Amino acid sequence: MRLLRLLVACTGLLAFTSPALRAAPADDERPVVNDSGIPPEKPAAGTLPTLWLAGDSTLNSNAPMRGWAQDLGQFFDAKKLNVVNRAIGGRSSRTYYTEGRWQKIVDGIKPGDWVVIQFGHNDVGRTDATSKFRGSVKGIGDNTEDVTKPDGTVETVHSFGWYLKTYVRTARAKGANVILCSPIPHKKFDATGRFIHDWAGWRENIQTCAKAEGASYIDLSELIGRGYDKLPQAEVESFFADKGTHTTPAGSLFNARALLSGLRQLPDDPLAAYLAAK
Repeated sequence: MRLLRLLVACTGLLAFTSPALRAAPADDERPVVNDSGIPPEKPAAGTLPTLWLAGDSTLNSNAPMRGWAQDLGQFFDAKKLNVVNRAIGGRSSRTYYTEGRWQKIVDGIKPGDWVVIQFGHNDVGRTDATSKFRGSVKGIGDNTEDVTKPDGTVETVHSFGWYLKTYVRTARAKGANVILCSPIPHKKFDATGRFIHDWAGWRENIQTCAKAEGASYIDLSELIGRGYDKLPQAEVESFFADKGTHTTPAGSLFNARALLSGLRQLPDDPLAAYLAAK
């Protein structure tokens, strides 16, 4: 019996250390991020336009980590715009949808609101238990996978692009302006110390989804990467609170400024009227 348990454990270890999983961008021994007990932020004033933020722990984390969406609100005038951070740790485009978190945003949207969406970090894994049932089908097509959960129920898992396009479509139907963002980059350098730009393929797919559904697109990964190019490796490394995914307060502020730069580069700078005087 002990030998059988040992074989099972070794089999599970091999599954988690297969080359395919080691190559996944998010497979970096990140600390567990569980923000499920944090109540969602509510709009401060129901009559004001709202900027909704949807995403994962790279937008919203517990100390000592911090996500960029936690720092974005300081750049806007609270008397003109609500900034509501609905990002939560551990979620993918798939689980944010299946848990009903996206629907709660849709239910709160007023015509003229804004929604910024960034997913990807938890979508890279498999669709089954090896990725905590949170990976989405790769690509942006209509292909699906049926996954059996531990309770015996079967979930039809859609593609990463399907979830993003559904988000855009449902938010725009309520009169919102939607912006899709590429994920923040990981901490990766080549042998010479040059920062390695991240999310190839994923960035292009997100942009394609935005274009297909009439949303705006901010290549946040590339904006941050260009900023990292100008800094010493040691300074960039100081922006990360773990092996290479979650940021420190300094890193989150750097990324929030990059997102603000991306917003200001959109045609007609549409959120300029809501910026804080400082």
